[in-house]
Amino acid sequence: MAVVSQAPGELGDAEIVAVSLRTPEAFGELFRRHAPRLHAYVRRRLGPVLADDLVSEAFATAFRQRGRFDGRAEFGAWLWGIASNLIAKHHRHETRMYRAFARTGVDPAEDGVAERAGDRAAAAALGPELAKALASLSAQERDAVLLLAWAEMSYGEIAAALGLPLGTVKAKIHRARTKLRKALPQEENDG
Repeated sequence: MAVVSQAPGELGDAEIVAVSLRTPEAFGELFRRHAPRLHAYVRRRLGPVLADDLVSEAFATAFRQRGRFDGRAEFGAWLWGIASNLIAKHHRHETRMYRAFARTGVDPAEDGVAERAGDRAAAAALGPELAKALASLSAQERDAVLLLAWAEMSYGEIAAALGLPLGTVKAKIHRARTKLRKALPQEENDG
């Protein structure tokens, strides 16, 4: 078995995908590497209830389609593309969630555990306005800006994940930021 001769941590993602075609259990290393970051992003997008299911579904799809992975993009970008497509299927639910947040001020994606206190306080202050602004964006604008903000992906990673040209991603993020700035109250700066 190829994975035994080389520790999984020593192999690149594309190599692990290739090994997993002969030794399916090797694919577990890709889950270990990518699931936490993907889960955190999906949880912010769809809430904790759907995050586990969607991440599982994304990895199951990637596993089933691993023979199609050609290595032109990084495995992570390919996986995020799969997840983005699954999120698109939940788009109507997501839009309803943001509209409810805008009406009530209660974030349905918040599970009560603050990962970063400052971010939570800022989000709480802007919650309904931010939710309304996010709901007003097109699906692709929202996907691009949230992949940048919540998943901390680069423009190139976002382009690969969404299957869009880099220039298109930059334009969508620029438009989304412009719309969000107009919709959200401006902070006062003293210095």
